[in-house]
Amino acid sequence: MDLIRHLQENVAPAIFTPPAVYDGRKNMFAPQLLPFENGATSQEFDVNLADPAQVAARDPSSKGPKGYKVRLTKVAEINPVVLERFIQGQQSHDNTVLTAITALNVVVRMEPTLKYPFNVRSFFTDRETKDIGSGLELWRGYFQSVRPGIGKMLVNVDISTGTMYKPGPLIGLCLDFLGRGMNNPNILAPKKGLPDRERIRLQRFISGVRVLTKHAGETGPSNRTPRVIKKLSTAGASDLTFTMREGGTLTVAEYFRSAQNNRPLKFPDVLCVEVGSGALIPMELCTVPSGQIMRKQVPPEKTKDVLEFATKRPEDRLASIRNGLAVLAYGQSEYVRQFGMFVDESGPLKIQARVLKAPVLKYGSTSKQPTITPMNGAWNMVDKRFYKPASIDRWVVVVYERQQRFNQQSADEMTAGLMASCRDVGIVIKDPNPLISWQNGQGRISEQLMAAGVECKQKKGAPPNLIVVILPDGGNDIYTAVKHFGDVTMGVATQCMKSAKCFRAKPQYYANVCLKINVKLGGINTIPDPQSVTVLTDPRNPTIVMGADVIHPAPGSDGRPSFTALVANVDSDTAKYIATSRVQTSRQEMIDDLQSMSKYVLEMYMKYRTKMERKPGTGAPTRIIFYRDGVSEGQFQQVLDKELPALKAACAELKIKPTITVVIVGKRHHVRFFPQNQREADRSGNCPAGTVVDREVAHPTEFDFYLQSHGGLLGTSRPAHYNVLCDENNFTPDGLQSLSFALCHVYARSTRSVSIPAPVYYADIVCTRAKNHYDPQGGVDFSDSATQLDDNQATTNLEAFKRGFRPLHPNMTTVMYFS
Repeated sequence: MDLIRHLQENVAPAIFTPPAVYDGRKNMFAPQLLPFENGATSQEFDVNLADPAQVAARDPSSKGPKGYKVRLTKVAEINPVVLERFIQGQQSHDNTVLTAITALNVVVRMEPTLKYPFNVRSFFTDRETKDIGSGLELWRGYFQSVRPGIGKMLVNVDISTGTMYKPGPLIGLCLDFLGRGMNNPNILAPKKGLPDRERIRLQRFISGVRVLTKHAGETGPSNRTPRVIKKLSTAGASDLTFTMREGGTLTVAEYFRSAQNNRPLKFPDVLCVEVGSGALIPMELCTVPSGQIMRKQVPPEKTKDVLEFATKRPEDRLASIRNGLAVLAYGQSEYVRQFGMFVDESGPLKIQARVLKAPVLKYGSTSKQPTITPMNGAWNMVDKRFYKPASIDRWVVVVYERQQRFNQQSADEMTAGLMASCRDVGIVIKDPNPLISWQNGQGRISEQLMAAGVECKQKKGAPPNLIVVILPDGGNDIYTAVKHFGDVTMGVATQCMKSAKCFRAKPQYYANVCLKINVKLGGINTIPDPQSVTVLTDPRNPTIVMGADVIHPAPGSDGRPSFTALVANVDSDTAKYIATSRVQTSRQEMIDDLQSMSKYVLEMYMKYRTKMERKPGTGAPTRIIFYRDGVSEGQFQQVLDKELPALKAACAELKIKPTITVVIVGKRHHVRFFPQNQREADRSGNCPAGTVVDREVAHPTEFDFYLQSHGGLLGTSRPAHYNVLCDENNFTPDGLQSLSFALCHVYARSTRSVSIPAPVYYADIVCTRAKNHYDPQGGVDFSDSATQLDDNQATTNLEAFKRGFRPLHPNMTTVMYFS
């Protein structure tokens, strides 16, 4: 941005009057034809970011800003008429429309991106900040995006949150990150006890941070160009030596003493930072400028702080958005005016919405209340038994909490509470006296669980079909090992509970645990009443509903692959689901193995319907509804070009020809709906569950809608955005909206409707749990360390991950192990 601004203001102001806008990459948009020399369509400019005052004040030992060559080439002209035709539904969404929308986005973003720190479509101000420790602070920001609506162009504005490096001395940032207090910088000295593992952890945190350097004794702002930290030294400045050009060796500390008029470093034993040029600079001479965005994954222990800062009740969020309009100041933007644009800042758009009727849910026929219609997206298990209760034949309890904290009485109270809840919901307990053992979590978890199973077999004649595990705080590694043992190695259902949750737990807690246990053992909790959702459960049109997702490694974790998942129902009531997952190239969004994955779930569907439901014929579906999560608008065509043919190829292999509907489900957007009348809001102040919007803010030419399917709890609810890419089933909008809403009610782990259809939600969980397919003792590294790999290394690494990925145990392929 600085380069282009310098070009326009200092190098060629005559050409750039009025000014052009720049997207930060390769695209520049001008409100009129740029008058290049001799009427040319291309021109090259020499740009040096230094101005005369900086050159005069610069330290002779510093290289200062370097010069750049910038070439601009005219590639197209944008006709605004295409947008007018597009929003009136008279033109398709082609490249001319896409380019015009891109230009409008760059125009409205130009002013704030020159003033504030920005990240893609959001920018952040220091008007509202929060220090969350570990060298980080949160800034309130604003998201904006120009989007087409029906009959008008819209600016989508929302609040956002930026995670920033804390400004100030670099030493202070590092001490804060390590949580060591600010009074003793020598903590950062290897010779004074800094462990190497802490140095490596710190290096991961500060790599990529820009710092300003200033020699001791200098006052006022630094005139030097910011340097980017590449890595940390392995020793302090007093122990690092280098050879001078004229011969002889110096330590880094001695060099800077000489450069600072014989003024020694205050902390010569503290680490140095290596910057992009390879130079080593003592930490005490580095300052972190304000407003620097951390573009890595937020540390897990800080996620709660981020969520608390980002969460606002609907009325508070709307007030913040209104305040943001003053910061955006479209009416005062020189760029908006020069492009002849006008943005109505009078307030949010008022739109018409509908509230869909919730589906009737069926429970077991022996229930006192066998059917229930959810209210505001919620219901409870009072007087209800599961539609198909499972059976606990034999079970064991393995406690990984210290016995002094979770003693025999605690274990007895837990088992009694769990069994009482199981009986209330209809789960049959054939073994009222489970074997209970305590383990310390040291050694191989699999051997400890195996020992518990062997003891059960010896004393009760058969191994358990359920293992309940009590976890201590911070027992994530134990959890992973337990799931690998149950889901992959032995094929036995496992249910983990945190010890803190079990102390004086109320029946509601154990009732929620029962929701998970029942489906893991092959039961079905509830089904949508076929009479209330005929479009979904029509026996003349047996339907398989699939949910697909891909999860990618965290930023900086280049050594890890992406994981894919496909989930589908096998029953006619769309309540019982199975899953399959794969490993693929890192950060590739399209699913490579979708054909084989689709064939697998289709075969399982047909097998279940013929053998378990005893349906005549092959049990093949006549309809497929394929919900795809995680795909951006720019990738829609790829889904049609690659994933839809893969799905059809799987059907062809099985010699079936179902009609297919492909729906993209998106949650990564900033569209929010606020009830105009609080009497129509739910208790959280949000629009009620079932709110659907398919006008005004919907796409002018495509089949899409927004559905807020869940009731609000904390903050402002986010609707899911449904884009229908292919619809061979010719669903009406009402029909597809109703069945999507119904599927949000069959999520087995909750008695609340969820924000996206259950199979999509399950696919996300299966992706997240993919690491459980690896042997915890196998040496596979799932840390978030930054690893830079070349193409050959990446290929080798991917093959290693594929080899280590173990399939589900056959016992788990027919149950909802992921619940």
